[in-house]
Amino acid sequence: MRVAITGGTGFVGRHLAERLGAEQTVIVSRRTGVEIDDVDALAAAFAGCDAVAHCAGINREIGGQTFERVHVAGTRAVIEAARRAGVKRIVMLSFLRARPDCGSAYHETKWAAEELLRHSGLEYTVLKAGMIYGPGDHMVDHVTKAVRTLPVFATVGYRERLVRPVPIEDAVDVLVAALEGRIAEPTVAVMGAETLTLGEAVRRIARVADRRPVFFPVPVWSIRALAQLTEWTMRTPLVAKAQATMLAEGVNEPLPYAPELPEAQRPARPFTEARIRAALPAGPFTRADLRLPIACRVPRAAPVSAPPV
Repeated sequence: MRVAITGGTGFVGRHLAERLGAEQTVIVSRRTGVEIDDVDALAAAFAGCDAVAHCAGINREIGGQTFERVHVAGTRAVIEAARRAGVKRIVMLSFLRARPDCGSAYHETKWAAEELLRHSGLEYTVLKAGMIYGPGDHMVDHVTKAVRTLPVFATVGYRERLVRPVPIEDAVDVLVAALEGRIAEPTVAVMGAETLTLGEAVRRIARVADRRPVFFPVPVWSIRALAQLTEWTMRTPLVAKAQATMLAEGVNEPLPYAPELPEAQRPARPFTEARIRAALPAGPFTRADLRLPIACRVPRAAPVSAPPV
């Protein structure tokens, strides 16, 4: 089976490509010169593929990379390109609580993309996934850097929210099963094996990172304000506005309802210290994480070999 992976240089797409192997995959991303809404370029990339893993997505908007363009126009282009290339199956990675009319452009455009796929006439699976973690993620990475940088850590709201973290290994297992046509339901919820409060998840990460910050609750509006500030000032925000909405709601059940995977196909690996340790980044946040003017940026060491693609 030959698979084209949109967003193939991103967190989930990269791990999927590693699992399938170079001979079975075609990586599709801006880094490989293909824009997500370029039907002609997508169709050329999809040629000879049996399926598309549509993993492309963003959690904040920068310039022309808007939610509407990447999630909606991009999915529309992926569907048309798949038709032209004769690809029969598309597996789309969506978000657990993507839905219409909720006030979050991220959630609403992810839902609109799901609906495009449902009405495409192609074979498809929509994976409504919860919080995925692993080496190169945003969850463990950002919490670790935050607790290494600051002696305090704010928790969202005064009522504990629940999460069911999904290890990247399990997420890739589910993607492969869907690509191979082994998931019967067209839309399924993908949630981790362990349910815990968001506070406990953060404390577990902090312990593995050998930090003991002071935790204190803050109102949801202040997390949204922090999200806006870090979107303006950080290359990868400490928390994006879409993520602030996720954290305020909890990430432990789908909305609207979607069936969970059959027991044999569900993520089974718990949120253990060993898996957290494998995902830990090096060091705290630094000035290099800030969106500074070019003249003010901290210089980085020159590469000793060709830069990564």
